[in-house]
Amino acid sequence: MLHSNRINGLAKLMGVTLLGATLFGCGGNQTEVSADTQTSTKTVAITAIVEHPALDEVRQGAIEELGNAGYKEGENLTVNFQSAQGSTATAGQIAKQFAADNPDAIIAIATPSAQSIVATTNTIPVVFSAVTDPVEAKLVGTLEGSGTNVTGASDVLPLEPQLKLIKEIVPNAKNIGFVYSPGEVNSAVTLKKLKEIAMPMGLNIIEAPAQKASDIAMAAQSLVGRVEVIYTPTDNNVLSSYEALAKVAKEAKLPLIGSNTDTVARGAIAALGVNYHELGIQTGKITARILKGEKAGEIAIYRASELDLHVSPKHAVEQGVTLPQSILDKAKKIIE
Repeated sequence: MLHSNRINGLAKLMGVTLLGATLFGCGGNQTEVSADTQTSTKTVAITAIVEHPALDEVRQGAIEELGNAGYKEGENLTVNFQSAQGSTATAGQIAKQFAADNPDAIIAIATPSAQSIVATTNTIPVVFSAVTDPVEAKLVGTLEGSGTNVTGASDVLPLEPQLKLIKEIVPNAKNIGFVYSPGEVNSAVTLKKLKEIAMPMGLNIIEAPAQKASDIAMAAQSLVGRVEVIYTPTDNNVLSSYEALAKVAKEAKLPLIGSNTDTVARGAIAALGVNYHELGIQTGKITARILKGEKAGEIAIYRASELDLHVSPKHAVEQGVTLPQSILDKAKKIIE
């Protein structure tokens, strides 16, 4: 029997991946590449806890940037992408499969997938992305270089601007509904910090937990009559069922404000958040550095510094409010 490392080596030379990998192409302009990237094929395994627009943007941005760095799909790069479809059990199975495949690097998108990968390997370089608090999630001990096989890019948001945005759009807001998945570390951390910041501002955070995506609409419904606005974090279950949540908000004339700009096209009236395509590009930059020889543990965690504001006057009217001109003037994108 061939040793698994030898099998993987043959697979890399043939430009294929094992175990039913799904291959994704990437375009981009031709760039000059080093001798190393010209002569050796690299394999990058990518996993996400679920597929939704923000996480898809991260993956696409990472592959795009790898191409810009000289690692081109179909030439000298093989990409194996697997989605956990919202299941932490499946995320664990994917982690074991990736560890057995022994790729050159693993990109783990969103906290649950990153936790599964990091728990499974301490040798393969891991680049997490779209993780709100990597220290609290126990992925790294510090943001300034972990000293382990792990690094990545965080989508952590400053929360005070989020609350100021809510107050500017809904001045009479006193009670803010918060729909989230208690099993997601990033959401639990956000809730705790949000409550701490909200209290001095005279705001109450009313939580509505939903254990799974199918519970999101019911959780939102439980807030009707109790809050003046609903705020949604970068919660993967919430994002995967956002249309159901937006339907409740529209029927109840309850303003819905998000922290992920993709949600505005899906029903939110406004969202102040990270550009996830750019986050993916930064993830790709980090991964390329590792493929070129840098150690993951010596690379500091990337944190997004700029936020984009997207708004929808149409959804605002549907949910019983009018966006003030000051908000429209600040918006990077207005979705009609």
